[in-house]
Amino acid sequence: MDNIPQEPVLYIVIGLVVITLIVLVLPFRVKKIGEHLEPFFLIMGIIAVSLSGLWGWGLVKDALKAPVMIRSLPLGIFQVVLIFGLLIHYFNKPFRNGIVSLADRLGPKIFLFIFIALLGLLSSVISVIVTAVILAEVVAVLPFSRSHKIKTIVVACFAAGLGAVLTPVGEPLSTILVSKLADPPYNAGFFFPVDMFGVYVIPGVIALAVFGMVYIGRDISLQAEMVDTKYTETVRGVIMRAVKVFVFVAALILLGEGLKPLIVWYFDKISPWAIYWINSVSAFLDNATLTAVEIGSVMSRFQILSAILGLLIAGGMLIPGNIPNIVAAERLKINMREWAVIGVPLGAVIMVIYFIALIFTHAHI
Repeated sequence: MDNIPQEPVLYIVIGLVVITLIVLVLPFRVKKIGEHLEPFFLIMGIIAVSLSGLWGWGLVKDALKAPVMIRSLPLGIFQVVLIFGLLIHYFNKPFRNGIVSLADRLGPKIFLFIFIALLGLLSSVISVIVTAVILAEVVAVLPFSRSHKIKTIVVACFAAGLGAVLTPVGEPLSTILVSKLADPPYNAGFFFPVDMFGVYVIPGVIALAVFGMVYIGRDISLQAEMVDTKYTETVRGVIMRAVKVFVFVAALILLGEGLKPLIVWYFDKISPWAIYWINSVSAFLDNATLTAVEIGSVMSRFQILSAILGLLIAGGMLIPGNIPNIVAAERLKINMREWAVIGVPLGAVIMVIYFIALIFTHAHI
């Protein structure tokens, strides 16, 4: 933040607001952009950082490192997507047969409930990156129509995005959260996220699983719905998917950094209630970046809770909002409009439900 002027600069504010509006509008209005989000977000990220004057080798290294490293380990989303993709490519037949057989044996409703709940709760243990790839590959081979696959993906991604916050190994957001609150008065450790968010997140994941079971499973008959799920991807396609995910994650790092001045200049003037709703920008921005800028040990417990819940929920609304969204959308070729038709109204309802829950509980926090 050292390079950000202490006082707002009018032309930067106007420019960044325009970029934000472009990012929100064009993917829905221009079909080609909605289908090729990676280069679009990369260009917007480069423009935002240039306008903010925040270029530096540190940022370039962060953008290049984020897709290939997590917590200083030489393993990131790029390698996971590539390795799992190649494994599925070479062992697609037994994998497909196993998933289809299990779904047929359990029935679509029970399968969907277990699938969404299990991945949502395990995402904080096996990491949201591994969860994302498993989620995408399982849904890709399910004998569902495309419409039902998209619904399954969106609901499951909401659950995975929520559940991943429960431990520092789940996702970058929770890692940064614990790091930022490690000092007094919070002295955050490994179990801090589950202690703070568990009572909100775990019921939310289960509720999403129930919703998915009813909303998606009510009109699915595997026999009637049986569609051709023959594996058609080439090795080149698997590699290109990993490359596109790499570009998307790097682009989100740049865009988040470029828009940082707006947060730094105006965030401390916002009430906790407004923070919750304003953090719906997490639908198209990297929530780890927002956490790094927003969260600090001087904040009250209620401010932290409001900020993080807003980030987590909104992250499911659009494709750029969360790692699982990006991976799954790329695997199933879901465009921004297709995602938003389900993700935006579902996310809005969840935001309202959690807002009401915060109204009734904040006095005791």
